[in-house]
Amino acid sequence: MRKALRWLLALMVFIGTLSTAGAATAAQPEATDIKDRLLAIPGMSLIQEKPYTGYRYFVLNYTQPIDHRNPSKGTFQQRITVLHKDVSRPTVFYTSGYNVSTTPSRREPTQIVDGNQVSMEYRFFTPSRPDPADWSKLDIWQAASDQHRIFAALKSVYSNKWIATGGSKGGMTATYYERFYPRDMDGVVAYVAPNDVVNNEDSAYDRFFANVGTKECRDRLNAVQREALVRREPLEKKYAQYAADNGLTFTTVGSLDKAYEAVVLDYVWGFWQYSLLKDCDTIPAKAATATDDEIWNSVDTISGFSAYADQGLEQYTPYYYQAGTQLGAPTIHFPYIEKGLIRYGYQPPRNFVPRSIPMRFHPGVMRDVDTWIRHHATHMLFVYGQNDPWGSERFRPGKGARDAYVFTAPGLNHGANVAGLVPDEKALATARILQWAGVAPAAVRANPSAARPLARYDAKLDVRDVEREPALRP
Repeated sequence: MRKALRWLLALMVFIGTLSTAGAATAAQPEATDIKDRLLAIPGMSLIQEKPYTGYRYFVLNYTQPIDHRNPSKGTFQQRITVLHKDVSRPTVFYTSGYNVSTTPSRREPTQIVDGNQVSMEYRFFTPSRPDPADWSKLDIWQAASDQHRIFAALKSVYSNKWIATGGSKGGMTATYYERFYPRDMDGVVAYVAPNDVVNNEDSAYDRFFANVGTKECRDRLNAVQREALVRREPLEKKYAQYAADNGLTFTTVGSLDKAYEAVVLDYVWGFWQYSLLKDCDTIPAKAATATDDEIWNSVDTISGFSAYADQGLEQYTPYYYQAGTQLGAPTIHFPYIEKGLIRYGYQPPRNFVPRSIPMRFHPGVMRDVDTWIRHHATHMLFVYGQNDPWGSERFRPGKGARDAYVFTAPGLNHGANVAGLVPDEKALATARILQWAGVAPAAVRANPSAARPLARYDAKLDVRDVEREPALRP
């Protein structure tokens, strides 16, 4: 009997060994190449891999729900890019709030922490647009939920600290993401992010334009802007020829006249958004005696006469839709221009979105975000430019905030960054970013003034110029 039991036990062990060996043989080896690991994520597909020394760079599609509240309502493909350095490094999550660039680039926080970078195309910017497009699903919560799903999908690959960042509308996007998903990121660096809490109260912008730069520069700009309206008739004839030559139409805004005035009224704003005080030397010194071509060229260089044509507006329809439904849009006055010269004033976003797309403004959305930032902002850094009009209405963490900062780069415009801050603030901001990313050297932890970017500057990879867009688009 004992012999039979021993034989039966031995047989069971042998069978178990065979089963284990068979299971081991059947198991697939875990992917180790970063491309394989990324493509193993459900919903992720490869568009293209581009070489860049020291990195792997991927352009990808990720399947997203059209409506995160009702995932059964369909999906769309959202473009993202991954600048891969090493899974052991921290990751920066970047969005411009518009289209994603498919050229390898590294944002400032990525250089500071020497990390990976994931970049997201904002929903409804082509080609990341559902078809058919239900525009009611374009809001800041849905976009934040896009980011949340991408982060959740990639966290298993990039398991170390994450920092969210973006400039202008991208800075707004990073902020809204933090408001709705405050447990995702380990820090947020928001550059030149407007905060239009009360849409119909914009006096801060008027105060800005009354004092920015020098009186000489303001007078030059104001004079050229006014002169472009004084010479409306001859310059609109030039505009009509320009439109015909370039195939421009004006169905959305309503007329060439409306488009012309919109471009001219953007002129002063556009200068301060994209230029520096030293660039005042490029503005005609005496507008009244300047030629028509000099006035035209100055306005076209700064504002761009294609901006409010259908062809210029089309790419930015998602932005204008959001400005007219949630984000708000500034309105400023022109005390140096006679009322008779201005026919329309600053036009609302509704004028720049096709009438086939319904719009309704929701006034409480920005108030909610602002209140949350004032009371709950943690590990957040806001950077503004002294001479950037968009900084007139900004985020201001309040008493409830912790480890949160607002810095202003002297003399800088819409391209303000940490590198442009005064030395003490630059060192502190750099130290906090390193700390939030979990890569602060011991010397920096002991003395924040020792903080420096961990990666060397790369002239091709590290974009420092202002992202050029027509004025009045953050």
